[in-house]
Amino acid sequence: MFTGFTDETVDFMWGIRFNNERSWFEAHKQTYLTQLYQPMCALADELYDFLADQRPDLGLIRKVTRIYRDARRLHGRGPYKDHLWLCVEQPAEQWTAHPTFWFELTPDGWSYGLGYYMAKPLTMAKLRARMDRDPKPMERLTRDLERQTEFSLEAENYKRPRSAPSRPALAPWYQAKSFAITHQDKLTDELFCRDIVEHLKQGFSFLLPYYDYFVTLDGDPDPREL
Repeated sequence: MFTGFTDETVDFMWGIRFNNERSWFEAHKQTYLTQLYQPMCALADELYDFLADQRPDLGLIRKVTRIYRDARRLHGRGPYKDHLWLCVEQPAEQWTAHPTFWFELTPDGWSYGLGYYMAKPLTMAKLRARMDRDPKPMERLTRDLERQTEFSLEAENYKRPRSAPSRPALAPWYQAKSFAITHQDKLTDELFCRDIVEHLKQGFSFLLPYYDYFVTLDGDPDPREL
């Protein structure tokens, strides 16, 4: 059971940010395991159980990221991340190409939400085609998003704008190359107790209808063949 992160959790993340080298990490590895990795795994387990219970037919899995950076992609950075995140998703070889629930903790804040970070161009074409065929479901989801204050839509748009949608309210989705519905915050007190668990469950409950909408896109017909 998740009981909260600790001051040692935050101290470790700041420490690895400013001492990103093997000798420092090895000297503080036990702190990493007990104060960051294991609590993150416990939180991931609870969120997975909650989401899997809500959508038992989706075959969801949970993951906690490794702190070790891919040695092929260091690009001058140190060998360790100074943050950690968990995700709950359907199993896929390329997880960033599918909608994913996530929570991330950094030295100075936290965030969570539903991300579609590297959606395939064909998937986004299917999204536009679906909105053209039947705009009302996404219009309803867009209104619900605009009426609340917990989440905001963050999108990477195409450099060349797509043609305008038939409904102006759908423009943010229509032009998106990838996107996330996200909440970002500073290091609030709820992180250090069980309060964050209920906060995340409530947020993910709000996001489930969006997940249901996006996760079925791959099954839509190829708009290039219609």
